[in-house]
Amino acid sequence: MDVMDSIDRTASKIAAAIGEPARARILYCLMDDRARTSTELSAVAEVGTSTASAHLHLLLKARLLKVVAQGRHRYYSLAGPEVGRILEGLSAIAGTMSPKFIPSTPNRLRAARSCYDHIAGSLGVTLHDRLLKLEWISKNGEGAAYAISPKGRAKLKEIGIEIVDLEGRRRHVACGCLDWSERRSHIGGSLGAAILSLAFRRKWLLRDLDGRGLTQTSLGRQEFRRCFGIEPSN
Repeated sequence: MDVMDSIDRTASKIAAAIGEPARARILYCLMDDRARTSTELSAVAEVGTSTASAHLHLLLKARLLKVVAQGRHRYYSLAGPEVGRILEGLSAIAGTMSPKFIPSTPNRLRAARSCYDHIAGSLGVTLHDRLLKLEWISKNGEGAAYAISPKGRAKLKEIGIEIVDLEGRRRHVACGCLDWSERRSHIGGSLGAAILSLAFRRKWLLRDLDGRGLTQTSLGRQEFRRCFGIEPSN
């Protein structure tokens, strides 16, 4: 009972930390996996610098943010991919208030965007579904975690992703992450991060300069078709 009480109290503190509008704006701003200063985040939150500092202190205490000092500045970012998953899930829940789902996400973000360190939007959901259909991954019990099949290990290695390098970490190797624009899962976990990292290195995807949007290059469209059988969207 004491353990459950402790979990309940901790969970309620985390929920309260997210539940204040200015803090929520700070958290969602950092969903693009880029660190920002308190001055930048105060502008995002539309509050003064001293108020922003108080919000950031609370978010750090709730373990939703991490901070790195570099020179005269302190840079804040999400504490990890699990925080991104929580925020993405909350966005999906918030969008279910209407009886019929009508996407309101701008087309550019709906097509492809980053969800912390993996691919979200239509491209991320399509990738998730293709990996299941190709039987490279399979659902592992009732949770969100997926198992990587021997076939998947071999095929991913051909592409340049060694699953053995992704194992033994604190996060799932592969999991479903609820997509707030599509209301279905995109591929998350270490595998999702590895695919996005590979796509950046090989110039399959380019990150927008001012946000979370991702743009497929002509090479990227060819390579997503070749590697995963994903046809380019119009």
